[in-house]
Amino acid sequence: MKRYLPDTFTLLLLGTVLLATLLPATGAFENIMHLASNTAIALLFFLHGARLSREAALSGFKQPRLHLLTLCCTFVLFPLLGLALQALFPGLLTPELWLGVLFVCTLSSTVQSSIAFTSIARGNVPAAICGATASNLLGIVITPVLVTLLLHRHHDGGGIEQVTGILLQLLLPFVLGNVLRPWIGDWVLRNKGLLAVVDRGGILLTVYAAFSAAVVQGVWHLFPPQQLALLVLVNAILLGGVLMLTTFGGRALGFSREDEIVLVFCGSKKSLASGIPMASVLFSSSGVGIVLLPIMVFHQMQLMLCAVLARRYAERADEEEAREAGIIA
Repeated sequence: MKRYLPDTFTLLLLGTVLLATLLPATGAFENIMHLASNTAIALLFFLHGARLSREAALSGFKQPRLHLLTLCCTFVLFPLLGLALQALFPGLLTPELWLGVLFVCTLSSTVQSSIAFTSIARGNVPAAICGATASNLLGIVITPVLVTLLLHRHHDGGGIEQVTGILLQLLLPFVLGNVLRPWIGDWVLRNKGLLAVVDRGGILLTVYAAFSAAVVQGVWHLFPPQQLALLVLVNAILLGGVLMLTTFGGRALGFSREDEIVLVFCGSKKSLASGIPMASVLFSSSGVGIVLLPIMVFHQMQLMLCAVLARRYAERADEEEAREAGIIA
């Protein structure tokens, strides 16, 4: 049953939302939290840059077809499916939640869970490392551009000037961290546990600041309870559709089972760790709380479903090995 239960980080996120609902930051404390949130975002992207191995990113040239298709699933297929769903069912969700769903569609893939699930499923782990790393690196640039292209009509996606400022705000600490990697890289690798706490703490701080501003604006009065069930449905359609297309698409294109697994798990994930700080920068403070709900729901759904899929892939691999060894008929 553990695979169907929320992970610890999801529970912490829900607790943070509850805290912001009951005790939102207001007045001078709100200004302090806003400054702390911006600092946390800069630190997050600095650490992302310090962790990025340029060798891993460049190794993608060894399998260009696989990685290009994975990136197309992340940054082309997802947005197209999101736009199609919104066009077909515009009244299914509130405009703010549709904004959040489309924002999910623009995000990069995860790194840790994509690699972990690929490993569990007996897939091509080096390719997964490369694909997930490249997705996160490119997402720093592609996500703000996609937000501007897809969401400009909502007047929350900003214009070219805002995107340029955002790229500088996110890219500058990222590039600085990567430039300093030769000097701090070993320290970063030795202190993964401490940096994970910093990462998650920064995300929780950003969520608290975002939801505090939303609560002050009366966000929960604008969010009917039945919308949560409909949001789960829309996310399920998105996630299920991409998983089916990547699975059967990989087989139709003749990928090996190991590379198919990379396409499935790297092409279907969306990064909560990148999404939350990016949303706080890309959207207005009064509306970012609702925008964050879809990625928080999607995060838990992808963990649950991909855990099941990874185990099924592993079971099939065990059966094939047993047949080859003559253990089973």
